[in-house]
Amino acid sequence: MSVEEPIIIKIDDNINSLNELYKKLEGKGKKNTLIKEYPIVYIHNWENNGKNYAYVGESNNLYQRTGQHYAKMNDPKSWQKNLKNKNASLYVIAHPEFHKSLTLDIENELIRYLSSSSSFEKVYNGKFNPQNKYYKSEDLNEIFCKTWKKLRKMDSKRYLLESEIRNSPIYKASPLHKLNSEQKIAKEKILSKIYHALADNKDNSKLIWVQGDAGTGKTVLMSSMFYELLSKYDDDTESEETLDAAFIVNNDEQLKVYKEIIKKLNLIKDRHKVVFNPTQFINQFIEKKNSPIKRTKSYDVVFVDEAHLLLTRKNQAFTGEHGQLVEIIKHAKVVVVMFDKRQIMNAEQYLSDEEIKNYEEKAKSQDNFVELTEQMRMNANPEVMKWLRNFYIDGIINPLTKKRGKYEIKIFDTPFQLEKAIQKKEKNKSTKLSRIIATYDWKYNGENPPKDEKYWNVKIGDWVRPWNKEIIRYSNKKETKAVSGLTWSEQPQTINEVGSIYTIHGFDLSYAGVILGPSIKYRDGHIVYDPSCSFNEKAKQKRKLKDGSKKSFCEIFLNHELGVLLTRGVNGLYIYACDEELRERLKKCV
Repeated sequence: MSVEEPIIIKIDDNINSLNELYKKLEGKGKKNTLIKEYPIVYIHNWENNGKNYAYVGESNNLYQRTGQHYAKMNDPKSWQKNLKNKNASLYVIAHPEFHKSLTLDIENELIRYLSSSSSFEKVYNGKFNPQNKYYKSEDLNEIFCKTWKKLRKMDSKRYLLESEIRNSPIYKASPLHKLNSEQKIAKEKILSKIYHALADNKDNSKLIWVQGDAGTGKTVLMSSMFYELLSKYDDDTESEETLDAAFIVNNDEQLKVYKEIIKKLNLIKDRHKVVFNPTQFINQFIEKKNSPIKRTKSYDVVFVDEAHLLLTRKNQAFTGEHGQLVEIIKHAKVVVVMFDKRQIMNAEQYLSDEEIKNYEEKAKSQDNFVELTEQMRMNANPEVMKWLRNFYIDGIINPLTKKRGKYEIKIFDTPFQLEKAIQKKEKNKSTKLSRIIATYDWKYNGENPPKDEKYWNVKIGDWVRPWNKEIIRYSNKKETKAVSGLTWSEQPQTINEVGSIYTIHGFDLSYAGVILGPSIKYRDGHIVYDPSCSFNEKAKQKRKLKDGSKKSFCEIFLNHELGVLLTRGVNGLYIYACDEELRERLKKCV
């Protein structure tokens, strides 16, 4: 049986309008009773300089709670000062099923949606209190969907399509997701370890090692812990303690996402910078000629997402002797690392099995080792996941079971057919954020243009499309500014490009259209890798080992590249293989 529609009332956000509303609610009736006597959820919306802001709350007494907000309007440091704006609006949301737990969850969902939406600059509400099972908890999703649709009818410019928000990278990395049981256990353990370490005055650095395959929810777990820690120390007004924390990731696209999350959830406040790439973080502690002042105080807690992307040897930007993780550990009381050895992509990031084992054993000796195993990204059943893992881990392509659930896998004869299918998905509102990505088998230089063409292109016969980020590189300032805060997959022009592991690593797509270039072949019943066909020069470089010898690990890195590409699609995977034997084997088995 379908749940009832929510009641939503919109008024001007001031005391006079609130008084008028309560006069209208004096009579009897279900609507009046629900708003006056039942728990409600409310949203304060206002606009400053063309940008939208919000505060979301819940209360058992709308009049009293809103009156408390109005009482703070003259405080220049409060968010309530914005309610003086003539364009401020108050939305009041009521429902016959509302009780404390349900209103808290509706509040959480609204904060998550608004903070993930491109139409809102910031959401002023630091609390996040997800509820467990309760009476009618199974109705939460339907009540929320009906609430959001009704808000969209009232203001479609601010309240965007659900599918548009849920497809955004900010939503997918949001710290406001409900965690699964495995993530909850991991979070409780890790936060307990952090609090104990911070209370200990010893100088010993503590390493917490979190291991998991692609799609097991490492990023969401990390952002959830980071958010809770920052919020806890901000909200503890009785304590003079502050938390000196940093969030590190060696991926420019992901840096954009984390910076947006920190800004939108109002976690910057009076803090210095908190989101870094590893080189920026390490360079704070290095005294330079032009900048004699360096940071001397270590951080309390440092979170490292995608730690497998850290450099383990010198390059032009990083001059450390022992790798970036070693340097980071030097400058923090606690370092929480998210790691997946199957996502090491090139010689600059290479760690031997022995080195990885040493980190793991160090963490295990202090009961600081956590492993995540539950697949969170892909809407694929165990049979499909097994088929994929056989493909990219074991190099075996077996016939795919017909029991595929909702996950869609298709093989195409030409890149034209693949492109048409992905563009069709992109036009559908429920499957937006679908893109074409490929193995790094075509030449690309992000600094200099090709001599005889406008773009660096992926070329397969008559099919020619620009490589990642090429179109925007030659766009005008207005077009560039419009997409400056967006990741590659969010930018509208990239539907006409081909992305690589460097643009898509760490992100989800609704449907992934994967081009397997000539470096991936099928011979004698197995996948084989051909480094001579790859243009990933960092993967092809030889790595100097401890004994002074140099060794190539290119085939391992190409295998990892394949795994990353095949696991990007949340709802489906479309494949075109350049190698004819591989294409025919895939067609036969799928």
